[in-house]
Amino acid sequence: MRRKLWPLWLWLAGLTLCVGLTARTHYRTDMGDFLPKAHSLGQAALEAQVSGGGAAKLLLVAIDHAPAPALEALNKRLASLLRQSPDFEAVLNGDDSALAETQNFVWKNRYLLSANTTPQTFSVAGLHKALENGLALLNSELGGVAAQTLPADPTGAALGLAQSLGGDTNGPRTENGAWVSPNGQATLLLLRTNAPGFDLDAQQRAQTLLMQDFTAARAATAGAANARLRMTGPGVFAVQTRDVTKRDVTRLSLLASAGAVLFLLLAYRSVVALGLGLLPVISGALAGIAAVSLVFGFVHAITLGFGVTLIGEALDYSVYLLTQTQREGGARAAMARIWPILRLGALTSIAGFAAMLGSSFTGFAQLGLFSIAGLVAAVLVTRFVLPALVPDGFFAPGALAIGAPLRWIRRHRGLARLGLGGLAVLALLSLALHRGGFWQTDLLSLSPLPPATQALDKTLRGELGITNPQFFLAWRAGSEEQALEISESLEPILSGLAAKGEIGSFSLPSQILPSIAAQQARRAALPDDATLHTRFAAALSGMPYQANAFAPFFKDVSAARVAPLLTAASLPAPLALNLQAMLAQTKTGWIVLAPLGTVNGLAALQAALPAGVELVDLNRQSTLLLRLFQHEATALALFGSLAILCILALFLRSWRQVARVALPLLAAVMVCAAALILGGGKLSIFMVAGFLLIIAVGSNYCLFFTKAGEDKQARERALASIMLANLCTVAAYGVLSLSAIPVLHDIGETVALGTFLCLLYGAAFASHAGERA
Repeated sequence: MRRKLWPLWLWLAGLTLCVGLTARTHYRTDMGDFLPKAHSLGQAALEAQVSGGGAAKLLLVAIDHAPAPALEALNKRLASLLRQSPDFEAVLNGDDSALAETQNFVWKNRYLLSANTTPQTFSVAGLHKALENGLALLNSELGGVAAQTLPADPTGAALGLAQSLGGDTNGPRTENGAWVSPNGQATLLLLRTNAPGFDLDAQQRAQTLLMQDFTAARAATAGAANARLRMTGPGVFAVQTRDVTKRDVTRLSLLASAGAVLFLLLAYRSVVALGLGLLPVISGALAGIAAVSLVFGFVHAITLGFGVTLIGEALDYSVYLLTQTQREGGARAAMARIWPILRLGALTSIAGFAAMLGSSFTGFAQLGLFSIAGLVAAVLVTRFVLPALVPDGFFAPGALAIGAPLRWIRRHRGLARLGLGGLAVLALLSLALHRGGFWQTDLLSLSPLPPATQALDKTLRGELGITNPQFFLAWRAGSEEQALEISESLEPILSGLAAKGEIGSFSLPSQILPSIAAQQARRAALPDDATLHTRFAAALSGMPYQANAFAPFFKDVSAARVAPLLTAASLPAPLALNLQAMLAQTKTGWIVLAPLGTVNGLAALQAALPAGVELVDLNRQSTLLLRLFQHEATALALFGSLAILCILALFLRSWRQVARVALPLLAAVMVCAAALILGGGKLSIFMVAGFLLIIAVGSNYCLFFTKAGEDKQARERALASIMLANLCTVAAYGVLSLSAIPVLHDIGETVALGTFLCLLYGAAFASHAGERA
């Protein structure tokens, strides 16, 4: 009795441990876990900005469906409410206060910000040349502006900064102190949250607060009763993705469970047997979560959602046992009979999933570990626990009826082989003659966001003047100071290229925040009061200026000599937004991604860049990234398939028997691929992963087909168990195809179709010795 009970006690102890680990597990929904690790500096820079940079904190807001005066008033009232909240670092809506704050900051700190603050600028010759330039400005169309700024800024520092910091002219139009869309039918806001983009709970709180303040502002604004607010941005996308993931995981788990329970009740006609059959699934799911949590420190929601597939795969093991259990002998005899096949089938599935452990996608590696741990736990519970719990005399009265379709195929094998063989030939011809690529080439196809959301984001970015340049300069640095110093070394290089027409405009973080060393050098270049007065008097010699007109200049230079150095924290909101869009801190240091305008001389630009600075072509990086996805998915699928083939050869020890298992799998995958690209469809990387799962799951069916016993009753129950297992698998994966998340949808669609085809091809072509005789 003790020998019979020790597996139960060991199982209960393991189950308790897994429950404890599951209760303490941290769950994440960051879709970046399903992207590969960065393989280049450009990819690392893009990843840093998306995951933790300033770009991840942005919220883009549009308010419409109200008359223009009401929209403008609502915009201002909402901005006022949001500025009182600690959840937002910056609230920009085009009002005069934000513009005035930036202008005052630049004016006050012009000598620390300007790269022209050099000893030469404040020499007699430099001051004389600046005064000559001032005369030219006074006689130009800018004479009115020059007359106001020249007494305090004869060196033109502020004018130069206005040109370098002003950016392009594609920003939003301002009317009555509020940004408006080009058609005038919406007002716009640009918000930056305090919380990082990956803190989804904080992002959701900020978005909820935004909607609450909007509701309050709308109620207090005349004529705005029908106004609506729309928002986009990385934080919005992340929260939406999490909500979709949670909804799909919950909904699809319930649907898959209901489908599996229905099929099992039809076969077992026993609630007790149904409960026993679910034990391997529950044990496998808990073991999978515990294993992933221990190895990775967290579990992704999609990994948890993939546990739905275990309802189909892990449930197979209990189905094989309970369906093939006969009144005489009971579950222990049935297990002794099917264990060699069950063990080999589990090993092939585990080998297939093991290939996913080598993925650079954290999410795919989690899926592989989750499935391996779950299947190991499920097959062990089926082998050592279930036989001791199944009541004596149990058998599945409804199972034989479920296996009727397979018995028909076996009786009419010639006709089935003719039809399925012809279908395989057509699929092969279809793939061979296919014109155009097999792969999806649009990186957005991997996004779980609906097209309408993506279109809104593109529209709002255009209306707010947030450009999407193709070319960037990227470099790494050990500190923020080093990153800014590298930026300063690039400025003369890029200015020279721009003067030659090799490039258009460019933006560098040091234009917004100079390094501490540069600021100290500029401050040291400012002469003391006596020296400045002496040099300026000499520079004025022969010039038509009044000497006492430049008192503001002397006052500002004197203040600048003792002014505190600038830091990122001292920047006004608009400048801080621009800086954070280029400069991001990572675990290993700092990464800079500086945008360029048009690039006319690509070769000249690359030749001029110093070591450590890379030119990043966003279009090319997107293409390379997608190719990386495709190559890795294909390599993992081939590696997993080869591992399965090696295990079959090792245990079956007959290439003829290996062929009877492998060829139906090959035909099923081929027909499935042809069906997926039928009508102009494309294969995604997730579908390729699905092909691997087809081989892993379908190999179990073919093994039972080839190894079924010669006894007619045992053979019929074996066919019934295969049919029931396939129904549960197809139901689970078919439910996944209803998901809005591409990884779940594509794997579900592919595996549901592929495993059903494995059932058909296995039944028709994978014969066993008894039937051949």
